[in-house]
Amino acid sequence: MKLIFLGTSAGTITVERNVSAIVLDLVKERNALWLFDCGEGTQHQMLKAKLSLAKLEHIFITHLHGDHLFGLPGVLTTRSLMQNMSPLTLFGPKGIKQFIETVINISYSWLTYPLTIIEIEKPMTVLDNEQFIVTCDALQHRVPCFGYRIVEKDTMPKLDVDRLRSENVPLGPHYAELKLGKTVQLEDGRIIDGKAYFGETKPGKKIAILGDTIPCDAAINLAKNVDVLVHEATQKHELVDKANERGHSTTLQAASIAQQSCTKKLIITHISPRYRLSDNASIIDECRQRFPNSDIATDFYRVDIE
Repeated sequence: MKLIFLGTSAGTITVERNVSAIVLDLVKERNALWLFDCGEGTQHQMLKAKLSLAKLEHIFITHLHGDHLFGLPGVLTTRSLMQNMSPLTLFGPKGIKQFIETVINISYSWLTYPLTIIEIEKPMTVLDNEQFIVTCDALQHRVPCFGYRIVEKDTMPKLDVDRLRSENVPLGPHYAELKLGKTVQLEDGRIIDGKAYFGETKPGKKIAILGDTIPCDAAINLAKNVDVLVHEATQKHELVDKANERGHSTTLQAASIAQQSCTKKLIITHISPRYRLSDNASIIDECRQRFPNSDIATDFYRVDIE
């Protein structure tokens, strides 16, 4: 499992940064890619990153500002030019369905695969499958905006067959019972408790990917004890009034959310175009004053979720 940042600029593209888009690479876990936000040029960024549109399974949009949204029509319609595309689900605030249907209709485009659009109007569980639970909560921005919490379900312990063999427990139908945690009696009279031969439960990973927001309780709740928090930090803290007035956070505010939520790692993104890549060191230093395990994302930055 890894995060791949395709765009990290706030509001508009620059010569160094594209606008918001993040891929959660789950190819090893379920042969799929999940996309969070889809700013202009996202499909081009995916090509550069060697990420296949064919593997897209879900797209999650945080809010309906253009720098998080305008790449969607291209991604969806280009996918229709490929053969045998799998179904795709799109999650986003109310209005996302009208946006997609309008663009498709007036551009005389079409989709050759099933597209399910789920509009979000309140905090809810948006996805619950055999491997993951994704929940959302409302952040505080100038328009309805949501953050997403992605939780990988714990890997259930497996029967330690090698240990059973080392203790001369013969193969047989009783292994099926032991795998269910039941107790069996062997022909030699030994009583074996299957639960005593289970390995350890492997805890799942937790990620929070937040949209644009000022500091709020929802951000803290979504990020509680996650392995990685992705939080916007549009401005340095010297511009805190300007940032908050426009519904954005600063470096120190993002770091405070990470600190209060007991996040393990903070990655800041959505950087104002006023800053160049040469400013990255001073930007991230502000975060590290309050939360040492902080990084700043650049386009094509990749991080393994460990």
